[in-house]
Amino acid sequence: MAGRKTTKTVAQAAVDVAALLQSARYWGYRLATAESCTGGMISAALTAVAGSSDVFDRGFVTYSNAAKQDMLGVRPETLVAHGAVSEPVAREMAEGALAHSLAHLAVSVTGIAGPGGSEFKPEGRVCFGLARRGAATLVETVEFGALGRDGVREATQAHALRLLMAALA
Repeated sequence: MAGRKTTKTVAQAAVDVAALLQSARYWGYRLATAESCTGGMISAALTAVAGSSDVFDRGFVTYSNAAKQDMLGVRPETLVAHGAVSEPVAREMAEGALAHSLAHLAVSVTGIAGPGGSEFKPEGRVCFGLARRGAATLVETVEFGALGRDGVREATQAHALRLLMAALA
């Protein structure tokens, strides 16, 4: 996954969140999220399942750059050099979520939900980070395309849940 760029035009099948939580329980893992463009949607999906509190530690909604720095320890230099929607920021967000929680596994998302975007960072571009205690942090960029704000956010949520599930498999 490191530095991999993929293109997706539609969200793939939803993850069975109850199965994801059961897998985390089996491995003795606690989970955390660091979310920007999804504004807490990943955390909401995880906590929609009754009993998730034994697995889900916390979620960080860090929409602004200041929040990314204050809550997750994202370095100002990283933001200046790469912008908020970048793999280096996604990496620091995921690692910050681990450092500021009791979690063993954290996923981060930062992207352009739209409308809009730019020539260099188009609508639908989302950077993901996946950090696990004692392992290298993985990052990737996915180009979902101009699915509309809700579509990009839903696709991002689904992809982040699939990343967590794959890490627990």
